[in-house]
Amino acid sequence: MLHIVNKSPFDKNSLESCLSCAQDGSAVLLYEDGVYGAIKGSAYAERLQSAMSNITVYALEPDVKARGIADKVIDGIKLVDYNGFVELTAEKEAVNSWL
Repeated sequence: MLHIVNKSPFDKNSLESCLSCAQDGSAVLLYEDGVYGAIKGSAYAERLQSAMSNITVYALEPDVKARGIADKVIDGIKLVDYNGFVELTAEKEAVNSWL
């Protein structure tokens, strides 16, 4: 399953809820303000890094760049462009958006 998170973890609990439900082998895509969850050393960094042992985490690169955090992304998070976003949605059997 692909889990999509577009809300900042500093404003909503979407990322935490997503990580609590994501099963082994799932993928999580952070986009829009959801990319703030990918910042090294943030309050959510340790939780996200721990989850990355069982899931793959992606962040939409244009959103990362637009927010000026390209040099602060947690190691191991894969940056994708819009085509990569579409490919992820096409290759996963199900998609869940966390609002």
